Amino acid sequence: MIYIAMSELKKTNAMRILESRGIPFDCSSYEVDEDHLDAISAADKLGLDPQRVFKTIVMRTESNEICVFCVPAIVEVNLKKARAACGAKEIAPVRPSELLALTGYIRGGCSPIGMKRKYRTFVDETVILHDTIYVSAGIRGQQLILRPENLTRATEAIVTDLGSEG
Repeated sequence: MIYIAMSELKKTNAMRILESRGIPFDCSSYEVDEDHLDAISAADKLGLDPQRVFKTIVMRTESNEICVFCVPAIVEVNLKKARAACGAKEIAPVRPSELLALTGYIRGGCSPIGMKRKYRTFVDETVILHDTIYVSAGIRGQQLILRPENLTRATEAIVTDLGSEG
C-alpha cells in the first residue's frame, strides 16, 4: 500500500467536498490493472481485508430514479434488499456506458462522494464494524480512507442491510 502526501495528490471532487466540509480523510494508491477494476483487486493490491473496501454500485429504479449503493468488495447488492431500501418495485444496475454521464466518474473510479448530482445513497450496515473504510477517491487507483460515520455524513447515506455474500 502506498500512502501519498496530500500535497502530492491530484485532488478529486470527492476530496474537495470532504475538505470543504471539514471531514478528515487519508488516501492510498495502488497500481491500476485495466483488466481488474473491481474492488476485490483493489483490496488485494492494498493488502486489505476486502470487507473494509466498499465498492459503489449505481442503480436505476423503474421510475428512472438513480440510487447509489455501497457494499464491501466481496458482497453483491441483494436486489430485493436494494428495492426495499429505496422503495422501488424494480431496480437494476446502470450500464457502464452511462456511468460517466450520470456520476462524473468511470468504472473502477466511481466514488459515492461528489457525483454530478445528489442521489439517494445507501451503505451496507457492515460499515459500522470498522474503524476506517476505503472507498474510491473518484479516479482509478486511488482510495479514500475515512471513518464510516464520515462517509455517511458526506453522502447523507442511509445505513441498511444490502448485501448477499458474492
